[in-house]
Amino acid sequence: MPLHKKGDKRLLRAWASYDWANSVYFLVISSAIFPLYYGYICADQTHLEVFGVSFKNTALISYVTALAFMFIAIWSPILSGIADYMGNKKRFMQFYCYLGSAACVGLYWFEIDNLYWGLLFYFLALVGAWSSLVFYNSYLPDIAYPEQHNKISARGFALGYIGSVLLLLVNLFMVLKPEWFDIPGEGSEASLTAMRYSFVMVGIWWFGFSHIAFYHLPRGFKDKVYTKDIFFNGYRELKIVWNSLRNLTQLKRYLGAFFVFSMALQTVMIVAAYFGEQEIAWSGQEKTMGLIISILLIQIIAIFGALLSSRLANKWGNIKTLILLNGIWVVLCISAYFIYEPIEFYLVAAFVGLCMGGIQSVARSTYSQLIPETLDTTSYFSFYDVAEKVGIVFGMLMYGTIDQITGSMRNAILFFVLFFFVGGVLLIRLYHKNKSLTPS
Repeated sequence: MPLHKKGDKRLLRAWASYDWANSVYFLVISSAIFPLYYGYICADQTHLEVFGVSFKNTALISYVTALAFMFIAIWSPILSGIADYMGNKKRFMQFYCYLGSAACVGLYWFEIDNLYWGLLFYFLALVGAWSSLVFYNSYLPDIAYPEQHNKISARGFALGYIGSVLLLLVNLFMVLKPEWFDIPGEGSEASLTAMRYSFVMVGIWWFGFSHIAFYHLPRGFKDKVYTKDIFFNGYRELKIVWNSLRNLTQLKRYLGAFFVFSMALQTVMIVAAYFGEQEIAWSGQEKTMGLIISILLIQIIAIFGALLSSRLANKWGNIKTLILLNGIWVVLCISAYFIYEPIEFYLVAAFVGLCMGGIQSVARSTYSQLIPETLDTTSYFSFYDVAEKVGIVFGMLMYGTIDQITGSMRNAILFFVLFFFVGGVLLIRLYHKNKSLTPS
């Protein structure tokens, strides 16, 4: 393993390459192919019975998603504390990478007849993907100087979008033209098989390309011996971070705003494809191609959105950029309530792409600039990660409950306008209180 100095371009490129590796999960499985696949296998069953309780199929996947994020929020602080204590965060990042990629392969066997196993693999893939990111994100202040954060964070997201789009294009042709790939079956049966093959390809892609980052990233910075207290070290470190916020007013205010708008952002992004699959008036075979094209549109535009937002952040300041993006999200959620036709869905998807990568990239780099200088970066990013995941738990539970009770995903989407609005207001308050993140 080569030893790179902080700020080394090779190290920064290697770090960003993990976005290339694992973003295929978020696009192909979370956003595009899996929602389509789930919609098709549930086409004749709008309600599914799990443990004796009947759930609307979209509400069920929302609840399973919330459960996975709850598990992540509870468990990741323990592992991040151990990682800091052992000084080998890379091993834990690898563990979750391998767990998630293996679970993606397991989704090949997801069918209604083995619903419980399918939901388990979905659960484990989600846990692996999101848990590995807490260790990945925590490397940013370790390997890059503050003035490099915006640029390298945006580069990571851009690489992720490019790589995931390439794989999704291959999967799109597999689904639409399965005969070109000698996929067995006729018509929709062959297309469903192609979707299952795409899950396997995601697992292989994620596992294989992740080793570029693993080869270059350092182990960590601490070298301690085990003690009986190691198991709860993560929660103690979270408590230390929580207590430190009393003296870090700007960071505390930012985290409050981040919790609110991230709750809405992540929830809407997770359910967007399910919304398109059920609520848009597709005709005939248009649904498969239309949904995948709209997701591709989001990803391609998101590449430019991430880079554009990075430039705006450098010019206007991070907080002003985040305020603008929250305002746009308010408009997008209101618009989504009124759209029914595919062309309207494409138009909204384009603006979603423009804002999606930008708000995530700037939010991450803003936090990395606000945390105090410390070698325990994993602790601070674990806190950031827990705040994000707890927000998703609340978001998905609220979304699933509104969907279950009203029977309409439109009502649930509209509800999240409130959170983007409040997030924007909190950011405005932060901006007026302290403008240190505004370029001079």
